[in-house]
Amino acid sequence: MKTLLSSYYSMYGHVAKLAEEIKKGTDSVEGVEVKLWQVPETLPEEVLGKMGAAPKSDVPIIKPSDLTEADGFLFGFPTRFGMMAAQFKAFLDATGGLWGTQQLAGKPAGIFFSTASQGGGQETTALTAITQLVHHGMIFVPIGYTFGAGMFEMEQVKGGSPYGAGTYAGDGTRQPTDLELAQAFHQGKYFSGIAKKFEGTA
Repeated sequence: MKTLLSSYYSMYGHVAKLAEEIKKGTDSVEGVEVKLWQVPETLPEEVLGKMGAAPKSDVPIIKPSDLTEADGFLFGFPTRFGMMAAQFKAFLDATGGLWGTQQLAGKPAGIFFSTASQGGGQETTALTAITQLVHHGMIFVPIGYTFGAGMFEMEQVKGGSPYGAGTYAGDGTRQPTDLELAQAFHQGKYFSGIAKKFEGTA
């Protein structure tokens, strides 16, 4: 059995919805299980309240040491000025001990994301996140164009890219569309198939 870990940060709930759909995709693949985790919040409740942040879910909070138990990773985060949110970066910054021993090297990793607008970082957020994977020796697994016709949709606004599933939050009221959720499901299923091909715990 392959154990995958989907770790995410979600302030307004958009990334959390993608994570839930990705889990459904991974669960559809025999011989693979996925555990959902959220990274610790770094902002005080007062600030979150002023920002209109959504209440936190009961998904458990991850610690860096939890990463060692997984055979692969799916990391999700919103963008801040074209890069991953500071909360997720702070979590990765705390993985120095794992980096020093290269305990995550050789393990597959994928990413998914949310931006406010079409020019808000659907590609730059992914590109800048890859550096984190590289230093740990992880193997980046993009979805490419395996989602098929959905990758070429032009009649409706759709987040995501060859790097991974994505959505647009707009002013916070827009929610992931059926097509965006379908792409997230596909990423979970596709990534699981790739992860099964890697040597290691089975």
